[in-house]
Amino acid sequence: MTESGNEEIIAFAVILGLFGISGYVLWSFIRPRRSEHSLRTVTILVLGDIGRSPRMMYHAESLANLKFTVNIVGYGGSDLTNALTESPYVHPHCLAPFPPSLAKLPFVLLAPLKIAHQLLSIFVVLLLDIREPPEYLLVQNPPTIPTLAIAWFIGWARGSRVIIDWHNLGYTILGLKLGEQHLFVRLSAKFERYFGRTAYAHIFVTKAMKDRLTQDWSLEGHKVVLHDRPPRHFHKAQTQEIHDLFCKISKKFSPSQNDFLPEYSLPSSTPFSTTDKESSMAMVGTPTFHEVLNTKLRPDRPALVVSSTSWTADEDFSILLGALETYEQNARNMDGKLPKVLMIVTGKGPLKDYYMEKITKLEVEQAWQFVRVISAWLSPGDYPILLGSADLGISLHSSSSGIDLPMKVVDMFGCGLPVCALDFECLGELVKPGINGVTFTTQDALAQQLTELLHNFPNPPKLEALQKSLRGRTTTASSSRPSPSPANDEVWHWNSWEENWTSKVKPLLKL
Repeated sequence: MTESGNEEIIAFAVILGLFGISGYVLWSFIRPRRSEHSLRTVTILVLGDIGRSPRMMYHAESLANLKFTVNIVGYGGSDLTNALTESPYVHPHCLAPFPPSLAKLPFVLLAPLKIAHQLLSIFVVLLLDIREPPEYLLVQNPPTIPTLAIAWFIGWARGSRVIIDWHNLGYTILGLKLGEQHLFVRLSAKFERYFGRTAYAHIFVTKAMKDRLTQDWSLEGHKVVLHDRPPRHFHKAQTQEIHDLFCKISKKFSPSQNDFLPEYSLPSSTPFSTTDKESSMAMVGTPTFHEVLNTKLRPDRPALVVSSTSWTADEDFSILLGALETYEQNARNMDGKLPKVLMIVTGKGPLKDYYMEKITKLEVEQAWQFVRVISAWLSPGDYPILLGSADLGISLHSSSSGIDLPMKVVDMFGCGLPVCALDFECLGELVKPGINGVTFTTQDALAQQLTELLHNFPNPPKLEALQKSLRGRTTTASSSRPSPSPANDEVWHWNSWEENWTSKVKPLLKL
């Protein structure tokens, strides 16, 4: 045998040895320990920005309230709620972000590289940072790849009970980008079904999702429907809270936005509120809740309409733009019967700049007099106050699967805010036309609803009727016993997150 041949054999033996050693070390971490996991511990895996995953943060808070040690694994970026940052039971673990320099690669190259990077970063946290196997592994789906495979593997190797919180179907979201018949989409559907089917428990955001997946995918394990609810601190804002909020955010308004709004002078007045001038003139800086007296809403205020969006392809923002164009024309023709509208859109996403540029162009070219649109990103503390300050909410969520529901609408209901919502298959589980909102399918229908609901503002009869109905349903649910039954499920549609979670998810934990 030649010398070069011997070198190749030696090199191969070294490589094989390294693989063997690496495999042994890895196995020492992941070998099945079905009786060795730490009791009363939960790892929550979110393959996204943890601070922008409210439902998973609510899960973490509920678990921490039961004194579970909660490790949250996901990407950083947005702030966690105060309840989580202040809890001694909650421990965030941030995943390494994908290198931005690779983000512009073609999808066929980007997808496998991104998955490989996610696998490595997740395994580093789940196997090295969190040394003790958790009793439960709670996973958000989607994203599906590689999350469900990792959850399946950790459940098998470390003896953790896997709970999947089904927010939507990952393959349907991928289908929006690639088309339903694309090879990757069909493979993703098979992947999602295979690795999601055998979890210990499944939590669904809608009954429609539970019924479809149970029938089509033969899901094993416990299955419960946990409709989204807002946390307890979401509420209709008091006038003083409205004043304090706009004392902060009015400072960021541009000159053209201020020209559109009624004249105001901080801190004694905002575009929406005014105060007793004598009590506030003596103030230095922004007043606090206990410092200002006699705060009241201005009769000349604009109607405040809000929408929260992820600025992605599954929300057709052009519907809202068309409706606002029509509203502008209607307002010009109705002799003061329609108010000015300040539309505040919250959220971040890839299509934000595109649509905001279109909005600015429309406002200038058509010389809008009755509508202004502002994009904002609010802190977790200010967001519910904005919803509670608004007169009307708008949801453009269309659902890639047709069987999930928009969390934004739940938040709005928690703040006593009626909605105009884009209709789809299972929206009726959440939005009850004439009780808590109205639904639409076209921009003309939305424009008509805006015109009818805001007519005679600030005392619009149709909108006030919806607000009163929504408040009554919320009050009824909150004052009931925390033990829903099929007979009274309709009333319980509006109870709190804590009551709903305790009745549906807590029994899965075998306490």
